[in-house]
Amino acid sequence: MQPIVEVASGKVRGRTTNGVSAFLGIPYAAPPVGAARFRAPTPAATWDGIRDATEHGPTCTQSPYPPPLEALLPKKQIPGPDYLNVNVWAPETGASGLPVMVWIHGGAFTRGSNSISNYDGSAFARDGVVLVSINYRLGVSGFVSLDGAPDNRGLLDQLFALAWVQENIEAFGGDPANVTVFGESAGGISIAMLLGAPAAQGLFAKAIIQSGSGGVVADRADAQRFAAELAAHLGISPTADAFSRVAPDALTAAQDALTAAFVLDPNPERWGDTLVRNGLGVTPIFPVLDGVVIPRLPAETIQSGAGANVPLLAGTTTDEFRLFLIPTGIAVAITPEALPFMLKRFGIDPAVAETYSASRPEATSGDILCSILSDHAFRGPTMDLALTHSAAGNSVYAYEFAWRTAVQDLRACHALEIPFVFDTLGTEFAAAGATPPQRVADDMHSAWVAFARTGDPGWAAFTQGRRSVLTFDESGGELVDGPRASELAVLQASAATVT
Repeated sequence: MQPIVEVASGKVRGRTTNGVSAFLGIPYAAPPVGAARFRAPTPAATWDGIRDATEHGPTCTQSPYPPPLEALLPKKQIPGPDYLNVNVWAPETGASGLPVMVWIHGGAFTRGSNSISNYDGSAFARDGVVLVSINYRLGVSGFVSLDGAPDNRGLLDQLFALAWVQENIEAFGGDPANVTVFGESAGGISIAMLLGAPAAQGLFAKAIIQSGSGGVVADRADAQRFAAELAAHLGISPTADAFSRVAPDALTAAQDALTAAFVLDPNPERWGDTLVRNGLGVTPIFPVLDGVVIPRLPAETIQSGAGANVPLLAGTTTDEFRLFLIPTGIAVAITPEALPFMLKRFGIDPAVAETYSASRPEATSGDILCSILSDHAFRGPTMDLALTHSAAGNSVYAYEFAWRTAVQDLRACHALEIPFVFDTLGTEFAAAGATPPQRVADDMHSAWVAFARTGDPGWAAFTQGRRSVLTFDESGGELVDGPRASELAVLQASAATVT
């Protein structure tokens, strides 16, 4: 069956399989090519007749993940200029007023797309949710701060896509008043930014942040410093006009070269303090504190009333940073003598390792580093944002994904939870291993569906007085009040003492 739906730009033809209708690659904005690459998004052109929407649309220009991550993380690149597109999955039933979920993918703001098979929305549609996944501008095109261009173009794309959902989702059976945004890593960080962004108010009713935080932003001066470095590498001026004349592949190559230099030598005097502190040794490209899209840090705007009455579900995996340190061989190379120097590089008091080692007597120095950085980069900031949102009078629920894959001893690493949330076990994320437990997928997926429907995933709320965190693992889940609180407390205390 090939269902036809009419959106603002014209009619689209999808395909129906096992009771789920999928409409893929629908443009929500005009192609960002030429000078438009560094401008705010504009509406997609209308079309006559019926547009085919049975195949995934183009993806933003990007390079593969560097080895060895390339072998672990899913990827899909489809060339073409019309990459500001959405995918929609909906039940075939023709029902109306269904809850809507909008997925914002991760990829360190430089990689990723909505066409990755882990993100297939069929299971959500099967369970009565209209699932939308979006593409947005990445890397230089989306986030580098240039004279003559608005900052945070990738976030502007996300806002534009959410406005598209408000205008068009009823045609697919969805309720525009019941939209839940959710995303992981860069997608989760994006949602934290949107939660506090004035321009996002009213575009969604609920939010889910997976392995993200509200603190990964660049000072505009530091962001422009990186743009100047990039321009010097290319031999051009740091302006939107000059950058728009460079081919996308050449921009990506320059971006990769400068990112490699940043990772190798994260010197604040060269790159700027906020890029080094918030880039976490991974990337110098992320949202900019521009005073417009991001007027202040999300914690500050939430305290002032932003995101009011928006229930939040937020959490992390137990072993986030193992994805970055185990396959690369960094963790195994960390000796007891090297551990303090690595911690100082991330602005962490080396004394913190004593607390973590005491509760992990069999752990190697590399294991200790992975645990500390997992909390420093992900769990601590997530709990901080949860506390801030709860203190502002909003409903908050917290989780931790703890199931361990045996692949390369990655354990419960960064991004491992995604196929469990989407109930897409067996798709292309190799770290999930050959036999991931369906029970954990059933538990997580049903919790996300329940939250989208009602704003309550099914366990006690996270509050100032009781910091309840539900752990997802093969045991069926355990509700813990402030897991590993002593470690997190000593880590957070160290942040105020290290310069």
